Amino acid sequence: MTDSTTQTAAECPCRSGRPLDACCGPYLAGMPAPTAEALMRSRYTAFATGNIDYLHDTLLPSTRDDFNREEIEAWANNSVWTGVEIRSTEAGQPGDGEGVVEFVARFTMNGKPMTHHETSRFTHQDGRWYYVEGFLGTRPRSGPKVGRNDPCPCGSGKKYKKCHGAAA
Repeated sequence: MTDSTTQTAAECPCRSGRPLDACCGPYLAGMPAPTAEALMRSRYTAFATGNIDYLHDTLLPSTRDDFNREEIEAWANNSVWTGVEIRSTEAGQPGDGEGVVEFVARFTMNGKPMTHHETSRFTHQDGRWYYVEGFLGTRPRSGPKVGRNDPCPCGSGKKYKKCHGAAA
């Protein structure tokens, strides 16, 4: 449920600053989201408005067996959704096949302020973006960790601590 004290009736719950009907509303009504970020924002709005069918329908079809409607509905309906912050996006634009969105969703549950920090993976299939999976927190590192005394990966020949690892 949305908190009417911090949001006007016409403002989209995703806090884009645009009216619901010019932001996430068309996607909730069935129009395909044009980007992975737009789908993520509309999924947040679905949580805020209790649109559980939309949350189900925007899951990649091959992953829908794990959808726990009762659990998701309880979380959505027992929370006051207070905003979402996009931390980063990677790909996920028209023409891309995949995208990643890191976000922090804010809500209050049982009077206690909470956050949900997730890095989500999306795929574009059959003309639509779908949510594939999410990892709590920031996106996991994809490369090896560079030690302070290792050669700097920039190729300078210096130790990492004397090159790009030096404190600012």
